[in-house]
Amino acid sequence: MRGKVVRSFSGIFPGAADPALPVVTLFSGGLDSTYLLNRLVAMGATDVHAVTVELGEGESHEAKQEIADRLGVRLHVIDGRREFVEDFIRPAIAAQAVYLDTHPISSSLSRPLIAKLALGLAEELGAHTILHTANRSQNTLRRLNGAFELLGFPGRYGSPYDLDPVDREQKIRELKEVGLAHMGERVVSGDSNLWCREFESGFLDDPEDYEVPEDLYQWSRIGATDARDRLEIGFAGGVPVSVDGTPLPLDTLIAALNPRVGSHGLGRYAGLEHLDSGVKVLEIREMPAAWLLLRSYRHLESAVLRSETIREKMHLEQLWVREALEGRWYGELRRSAQSFIDTCAAEVTGTVRWRLGAGHAGMDAVIAKRPLYLRNREDWEKASVSAERSAVR
Repeated sequence: MRGKVVRSFSGIFPGAADPALPVVTLFSGGLDSTYLLNRLVAMGATDVHAVTVELGEGESHEAKQEIADRLGVRLHVIDGRREFVEDFIRPAIAAQAVYLDTHPISSSLSRPLIAKLALGLAEELGAHTILHTANRSQNTLRRLNGAFELLGFPGRYGSPYDLDPVDREQKIRELKEVGLAHMGERVVSGDSNLWCREFESGFLDDPEDYEVPEDLYQWSRIGATDARDRLEIGFAGGVPVSVDGTPLPLDTLIAALNPRVGSHGLGRYAGLEHLDSGVKVLEIREMPAAWLLLRSYRHLESAVLRSETIREKMHLEQLWVREALEGRWYGELRRSAQSFIDTCAAEVTGTVRWRLGAGHAGMDAVIAKRPLYLRNREDWEKASVSAERSAVR
């Protein structure tokens, strides 16, 4: 049974719907999600559950708890870090998940997991409504709605901001009235997880005229010295497994690489991404670990896979990215492309060595377990000629 999509505030409790029934909302602690909680309470909702999914952003949830307490709703913090890394980031590395050669994707990976975990909580609570706060200028709208649809949630889901946009001043004013005046301090919209820190809107709205303040970045600020950093990334079966020969779980590995690679000013992205309507919006990212891991993977992949296979894989990579981007992570086409990509990934074992400096990186070596490359061309030529002559005789 297909659920019904909520697109307005009046659609949250349609007809004779009982506001005393449990409602699950996705809660980031930002202005939009806080305003939604306040609006729900004002509409008479008495069993509101705000859910935050921990994805390694490294932020405290204390402020979120204070907001929940102030509004009289229950906060649920769900740890999704391991699942995010294993089931979403790992496949994205193997798929070289980069949007139109401009920036690695991020929210396309986190949104389907957030939807899945929120749906699980809704089932536990017996909630038939799951709300989020994406508006039609945010790609999150179709990614969350698409995930809820493909996961088969039979209740009501969606964002009331879709058809009922509320201006920033009104949100700030109404939240100030309930003692949450500090919610008006944020000037851009941000989204953070272990894989990416992303910014948009506010003073970053106009692609023709914007400047990113240096203090907005955390991972990719150039360090005090320009010392060169030699770095080795090890892969096994397509998965990054070590740094400088030290085995590390993937989440720990990414967390360690973000400040290390970023200290050389690497891993910043600015790019346009299309909305469902076709118009495009500016998004700013810092993703130092992703920057290095994706490049390392491609180098090692080229050392072990035949060129024809890589060409076909590159075509499927953009198909994979498109399906994730459009909110069809749980669709059959993305999963089918994943099967081919995983088959290729099984061969990607070895190490890649880098030299990092201020604003630049150079690869020193690629060492594959089952390489297709030559290490001595002259010896190979002699052996090849000799083999051909012997075959003729």
